[in-house]
Amino acid sequence: MLDLALQEGADPVQCHDIASRQEIPEPYLNQILALLRRAGLISSRRGPGGGHQLARPPAEIGLGEIVLALEGQFGGPWQVQSDGPAGSCASALHEVWRDVGASARRAVEGISLAELAERARGRALSYQI
Repeated sequence: MLDLALQEGADPVQCHDIASRQEIPEPYLNQILALLRRAGLISSRRGPGGGHQLARPPAEIGLGEIVLALEGQFGGPWQVQSDGPAGSCASALHEVWRDVGASARRAVEGISLAELAERARGRALSYQI
C-alpha cells in the first residue's frame, strides 16, 4: 500500500515492479493484493497499461483499514487469552497486554497512508547526500 501511495498519480503499478522494489516474492504479493482488492483499498486492471493503484486517495485510507484487510483483526501478543483466575499473574499480564493492544490500535488507526508516505519520502531525502 505504501509503495502504491508513493507512486500515486502515475500509471497503474505492475505487481512485478512492486515485488522488485519491496524485495518480496511476487506470488506472495499477489495474495496480498487480492486481499486489498477485496477490501476495496486498491483497484486493478489487466492487460496493456494495467496494474494496481489505490482505490481512494492516501489521505482517506487509514493504516487500521489496511491491518483489518490483511489480518482480519488487530493482532499481537495482547490477543492471548488468560486462562488464569481473576487476580492471578496471568490475569494481570493479560490486562496489561490488552491495554497495550488498545494503545497500539489507536496509534495505527490515527495514521493515514498519506502520512506514512510523507514519512517515507522524508527518510529517503534525509539519506541523500
